[in-house]
Order: sequence, then C-alpha cells, then structure tokens
Amino acid sequence: MKKVMSEFECSCGINKRDRKPAQGQRNIRLAMCLVASILSLGVVQYAAAQTSATTANPAAGPGNVIVHGQFGGIIFGFDIDPNGGNGILSEAVEQSDGTIIAAVETFDPTTGNIIKVVSKTQTQDDFVTLGITATSVGLVEREHVTSTGVQRTFNVLNPVGSNKFTGRWTPPIDQQHVISEVSRAAGSPNVAVYAVDTGSTFHPMVFSSNVAANTFSSAIPMLDNDFNFEQAPELAYNNVTNQAVLGHQRNSQFIVPPMVGTLDLKNGKFIKFSGLGLGVINGIAVDPQDNIACTTTSFDAAVQFYTLSTKKGVSVPMPGNPDDSLFAGQHITYDAVNKLFLVAQPFSSTSTGSSIQVYDTKGNFIESVDGLNFSGESNVIPVHIAINPRTRTGYVDGPDTDDTDIQSFNY
Repeated sequence: MKKVMSEFECSCGINKRDRKPAQGQRNIRLAMCLVASILSLGVVQYAAAQTSATTANPAAGPGNVIVHGQFGGIIFGFDIDPNGGNGILSEAVEQSDGTIIAAVETFDPTTGNIIKVVSKTQTQDDFVTLGITATSVGLVEREHVTSTGVQRTFNVLNPVGSNKFTGRWTPPIDQQHVISEVSRAAGSPNVAVYAVDTGSTFHPMVFSSNVAANTFSSAIPMLDNDFNFEQAPELAYNNVTNQAVLGHQRNSQFIVPPMVGTLDLKNGKFIKFSGLGLGVINGIAVDPQDNIACTTTSFDAAVQFYTLSTKKGVSVPMPGNPDDSLFAGQHITYDAVNKLFLVAQPFSSTSTGSSIQVYDTKGNFIESVDGLNFSGESNVIPVHIAINPRTRTGYVDGPDTDDTDIQSFNY
C-alpha cells in the first residue's frame, strides 16, 4: 500500500493544502501578499453584506451518524448519492503479512450501516472512490500492482443502489496519465476530468464524460504554464456552457493572486484571467445556471466569487474576519437546489475544531456548521464534502484524525 499511496499522492497533488508557511515566515509573506493584493487589478472586497433570500438552518451542525468501513481501514474516497440513495466508500487495511485488504462498500447515509461489500481483495491493490454522478452512478478506480508498476482500471455502479459493479469506464488516456479529479455538476449526467501526466511529455489532459454511457469528449492537452506545473489545478464543471473551470496558483516565485481559467470542452478554447485572493487555489465550485465560480485561496482567509462571463469578482472574508491564513478555506461543494456554496474550513474561525462555512451565490454568508473535525493534515485523499441538497444533509471527513471515518452534518 505504501508504494501505491506514494504514487497516488505524488501524481494527484494530495498535499496541495499542506503548504502553510512556518509562523516565522508567515508575517513576511503576508506583508508581501498585501503589496501584491494592492497592485492586483480588479480586486474587490465586500464592504457590507447584501440581502439574501436564503435563510440559515437552525439545525445546522454535526449529525449523530459516523460511518466506518467494514474492515476499519483508511478511507480512500467517499460520496453520497445527491438524489437520496446509498453512499459509497473505499478503504484499505495493511495486514501483518504485507498484504492489503482493499474494499469498496456501499452504506446507508441515514444509519451509517454498511449495506454491502461490493468488492474485496487481499493483495497489494487499492480502490479509490472517485464519486457519484448526478445520475446516481458510482465511479471507482482500481489500482492493480504488477511487477512493472500500477495498472489502473475503472468500475461503475449503475446505479450505486445496485450494490455491485455493473460495467467499466474506459477514459481516453494511457497508463502514463493518472486521474487526479472528477468534478460533477448537479442535474447533469456529465463530468469533467483532469488527468496528470506521469510520463516524460508532461501533457496533462482534460475531458468530459457521460459516465453511465461510457462516452467521452476529446482529451484536450492542458499546456498553459500557469495551469500545468507542480500540483494539478482545482477543477469544476459548468454543464450549461460545457466548460471545465480551473483554478491554480500563478507560475511565479512570489505569493501573488492566482489564475482562473475556462476550457471549452467542445472546441478546446482556453481563456484565463487573474483571480482574487493570494496563493494556491484550494477549492473551486461552479453554479452552472448563473455561471458563478467560487474559490478559496491558501494565503488569505477569504472566499472569492466570480461572474465568469465578465471575469469580475469579489473576495469575502471568512466569518469573524480572521487575518491569518491558518483559517483559509479548502474544498467547496455547490448545492444547486438551495443555491449555496459549502466551504470546508479545517481551522474554524467561528468555533473550535473545523467548520463548514455556507454562502449564497452572491457571496452572502449564511451560516456556520461548527463542531466538526477534518484537519486534513494526514489525509491520503483530500478533504471532501458530500451532500444531499434536498434534505440539506451531508458527510465530511472526521471526526477522528486517522482517516478511518466520515461524519454526518446538517446545514
């Protein structure tokens, strides 16, 4: 497992959120950031909250359901069906003889009980849950260790409630490309996919796919040097415009505002613009109907909102107005039913532990989901928020720090 984990971590940029500077460096870098922020064109920050039609949920907070894998292993990705069906997770447990129990399991999001072990191996292999698409189709990667390396194949559960593999997903990439992210859009059967290149050419690929139908767009090389260096960019998908939306740090030796780009997955046209905030984009999500992107950045405790058609945006401080990058946000999930962005904040600015901060699409702060614990410092798979928008419930990593469980919450 260590060999597989190491390759997966290196190729997928798992540690992209662990780039907080030491305290002694932080003050110097923040001073540099302040100058860069002032010089950056188009940076706007809300002076006051706007009116929001969305109301806070008085029951917002952690739920009482915690899910563990059947074998008590490290969770290698999870998701819940946004349409209200089953959840899915992958886990791995290293044995005393050096083999690994690797399994894919479905679970009941209401009770947390494991419904079925879909697949189980005891070799050197791993499974990685890549997600559930809006059409209730589960997608799982299998990393099969051979004498010459790792062979990757992809299984689907169509639907995830079938509790079994029903077919294969065959993306248009070779074994030198490793899928780092599958980004979904609510209400769409299609996903956007980013695959990093572990070979000598270093040509990452972006494409879209209807997972259930096993169909694909052309794989488009991502050659722009602001988007293909170091870790992979964060990825979202606008199914209305059929665009991949990418967020990345600028290819610069200084701490400067990041870059945001849109890639037309039909004709390959790529447009980029300077973003707001500072440093690495930690998370990105898109409201497809209004063409609004939401991002978080690593060197300021703020959330950014862009109208992609105009490339204009605002940067909104995290609640409590923290001035330390320790309180920066990470992963973002979009709720299309209630038109909300859910932002993971490992070090809460509103409580102890971790929080999920909830905003509407105009950048208005709605509520804090406090009492969580998902630091993400040791996660093999990045912190993830999975939601059921119709019930305003979800799951996130934690509350233990050994990556062996996920916790329910209400928002």
